[in-house]
Amino acid sequence: MNRREFLKAMVGLGGILGSSLVQGCTQNQPDLVEPTHTTDPGPIEPIPTPSPEATSTPTRIAEGSMTRVAFVKTDDRSAGVLQAIDLLGNTHMNGKTIFLKPNFNSADPPPGSSHIDTLTTLIQKLQTMGADRITIGDRSGMGNTRRVMREKDIFRMADELGCETVVFDELDTNGWEKVQIEGSHWEQGFAVARPVLEADAVVQTCCLKTHRYGGHFTMSLKNSVGLVARTIPGEDHDYMSELHSSPDQRLMIAEINAAYHPDLIVLDGVEAFVTGGPDKGKLAASQLVLAGTDRIAIDAVGVAVLRYFGTTSTVGQGPIFQQEQIARAVDLGLGVTVPQDIELITGDPESEDYAAEIWELLVAE
Repeated sequence: MNRREFLKAMVGLGGILGSSLVQGCTQNQPDLVEPTHTTDPGPIEPIPTPSPEATSTPTRIAEGSMTRVAFVKTDDRSAGVLQAIDLLGNTHMNGKTIFLKPNFNSADPPPGSSHIDTLTTLIQKLQTMGADRITIGDRSGMGNTRRVMREKDIFRMADELGCETVVFDELDTNGWEKVQIEGSHWEQGFAVARPVLEADAVVQTCCLKTHRYGGHFTMSLKNSVGLVARTIPGEDHDYMSELHSSPDQRLMIAEINAAYHPDLIVLDGVEAFVTGGPDKGKLAASQLVLAGTDRIAIDAVGVAVLRYFGTTSTVGQGPIFQQEQIARAVDLGLGVTVPQDIELITGDPESEDYAAEIWELLVAE
């Protein structure tokens, strides 16, 4: 089998996407690191149209139990978001109310928080897919949420795009629903914002980074922490103090995710923190956008990418599915159970080659 045949078998080439998309804003970022693995993804050619369509149907390495992750190598966030969602396909939003969960942990530049270009493109794409109403909201972990959203210009963006916003810090007692998971490591369960649970569909967009405060890494599973109350008005218990002081923190992160199921996840990995995080860290030009519906699959691929660029000892050691967030999520039945059941879907040769390198790390023992 030659290299091209191997890459097709492992990754699932989806045909060349003759697409040209909106060019995203580029920010000056310090101290970008090079990959430590054998192949450098390198720069990509710009994609030429605003609405990408595959010229052929993406091939698949298996049917049935496989979970698909669209894998786009790009340094253009807007292009990558559109291309990844189109590659993923089968995402039904017509007539649905959507809750959009970004990463507003702080107001720091990406990957410290979600880029406004990623959010704008994602919202516009959901609208073209027939979404009825979109609400964007979060609870910041490292600051006042309203201030963070204001600094990131989210209220103006939402107004211009016709979206609603919700600041979880400002919800009253009725705005939270207590959740108990069997076998949970939470002392009293945890409380999830009702706007999330009441939406017809949940869309999540996360970043790609390590987490120096105990999460080890923060992607789609960890992004769900922002759905949980710090405190409920009129009650004394501090859920975040409990989480961050617990030796079971990474297990508890996974358990939050049992409270809801995302209909779409978009990971903005155009840049990554390979050490540090969640607000600041050592940057790598990871040039990647992922899309999927399985948090375990998204995070497992993300961990492989961090390893590709050289990361912390806690993220870099052992099989990826033995990382505690991922292992607990598997125990809870939240998604794929082994890395071999993750199908990477690509649409161009550069993405295909990059994905093949990541695949090797994903399935390594």
